[in-house]
Amino acid sequence: MSSKKINLKKKFAMFDKHWSPRVIAEMNDYQFKIAKIKGEFVWHNHKHTDETFIVMEGKMSIKFRDGEVKLNEGEMFVVPKGVDHKPCAEKECKILVVEPRGVINTGEAGGKYTMTEDIWI
Repeated sequence: MSSKKINLKKKFAMFDKHWSPRVIAEMNDYQFKIAKIKGEFVWHNHKHTDETFIVMEGKMSIKFRDGEVKLNEGEMFVVPKGVDHKPCAEKECKILVVEPRGVINTGEAGGKYTMTEDIWI
């Protein structure tokens, strides 16, 4: 067994780019990804999986076609599979996202935000 712990503050300090998730750990078929977000992302959904957002620092909102959820530091929300959503943050926000390995951050939408996540395990 490895006794290597992960320091989230140190991991967040290693990059500045917004909307560029970094994989910091894996558990079974799930990945834990950290990201810094600011502004608005694209409308998208994940047809086959839920997506969990955990706010580590700052504030964000997740817009839906019929409403919005506002999250503060220390709060989380699970977006059900197949639901269109658009993450947003007025000021920089640091988040932890939990989802199955291989999920593309823009879901079926594609576009300029589609990227391969850096893996920092």
